[in-house]
Amino acid sequence: MNTKLTLRMEEKLIDKAKSYAKRSGKSVSQLVADFFSVLETTHKGKTDELSPKVRSLKGVLRGSSVTGKGYKKHLEEKYL
Repeated sequence: MNTKLTLRMEEKLIDKAKSYAKRSGKSVSQLVADFFSVLETTHKGKTDELSPKVRSLKGVLRGSSVTGKGYKKHLEEKYL
């Protein structure tokens, strides 16, 4: 049974969520549901299991010149 949930957040964040949802072909509600599902899985102690997509990316940056600071800067520019 689906039940309505109201979330309050900054308008810019809502706009970003809607834009991301549109690009990913999902609704904002589905994104939130997916996030809550991940939290539930993490809570059950299944943090060692990687999704197939993450598993395929594991190690791809080995030997690269990417630094933690550079990655943080990239994420800030992309999402903030």
